[in-house]
Amino acid sequence: MKKRKVPMRRDLLTNEMVPKKELVRVVLDKEGNLSIDPTGKKPGRGAYVSLKPDNIQIAKDKQVLNQSLRIKVDDGFYDELFEYVDHQKARKELFGDKK
Repeated sequence: MKKRKVPMRRDLLTNEMVPKKELVRVVLDKEGNLSIDPTGKKPGRGAYVSLKPDNIQIAKDKQVLNQSLRIKVDDGFYDELFEYVDHQKARKELFGDKK
């Protein structure tokens, strides 16, 4: 049986190519709304960030989303992103990696 190709994406903070499953997509739509995209399929300009809470804090300090998406990102959005990533990390530890 043929092995499936693993989709890779570049992490904004570390600039490394990582499997898409280990990242979270942040998307900026045409109306200028910034949101977390757990499915990875929302239309708009996307940026990928690691699922490590420590990296989200570093991203907030360095304002990496501002540079990548070319907008002013609110500190509240970074807090929301941190909570989402922390929740996903807890889920992964509790349930393991199903896929």
